[in-house]
Amino acid sequence: MLTPVPAISIQGVGKTFNPDSDGRIVALDGIDLDVDAQEFVSLIGPSGCGKSTLLRLIADLVTPTAGIVEVFGKPAHQARLDRDYGMVFQSAGLFSWRKVARNIELPLELMGWSKADREARSAEMLELVQLPEFGNHYPWQLSGGMQQRVAIARALSFKPRLLLMDEPFGALDEMTREHMQNELLELVAEVGTTVVFVTHSVSEATFLSDRVVVLSPRPGRIQEIIDVPLGDHRTEETREDEAYFKCATEVREALRRVGASS
Repeated sequence: MLTPVPAISIQGVGKTFNPDSDGRIVALDGIDLDVDAQEFVSLIGPSGCGKSTLLRLIADLVTPTAGIVEVFGKPAHQARLDRDYGMVFQSAGLFSWRKVARNIELPLELMGWSKADREARSAEMLELVQLPEFGNHYPWQLSGGMQQRVAIARALSFKPRLLLMDEPFGALDEMTREHMQNELLELVAEVGTTVVFVTHSVSEATFLSDRVVVLSPRPGRIQEIIDVPLGDHRTEETREDEAYFKCATEVREALRRVGASS
């Protein structure tokens, strides 16, 4: 029986910025990590540990100094060309002059979808993120949480197999943030997407993830990988469950060990 190809395979990866200058910075060193299809993995660690850099290496937005990054069995560069992933940042990054529906349609437009197909898919995504009545609004007419829903809808509009998220809820208030976490889990479950998620929040990483990857201070190395066996269906009740607190404590203690060893 053939072993399934992981969604992401990272082997011996390192990243050094400005390698030939006095400003040389070793951001990541010796990273080995596999992410399975439809798995939700969070990256957490101290500021400057290379979480976002690792996400950008997967996205082929920067290239590794050493090692190999593969996405669905192909080089990360090819996966980017094949549009195998969508990406969401802390800022929604919507175009203020395009209405919400047209923002969602943008990647489809770039991929050459017909106008009718773009509009149909945009309407479908607006339903999925529970904003069907806001397609003709401009982004500045929406709240921060609503804008992030649109950004997620845009990232998933072309049905990528992988979603990369860099602190997408970091600027939201706590109640909106928790609401968005619930919606995200429902959305990715419905679409069947693999997720790699960068966060500074222990509670967020615990609630969302199948596994939490804890990185050390620079140069970033994987210190611990913590399983989060809370099941596939997570609700507000999950946040009050003893198993949730146990997992959150494991993540928090791993971060303390990282801090103590730095």
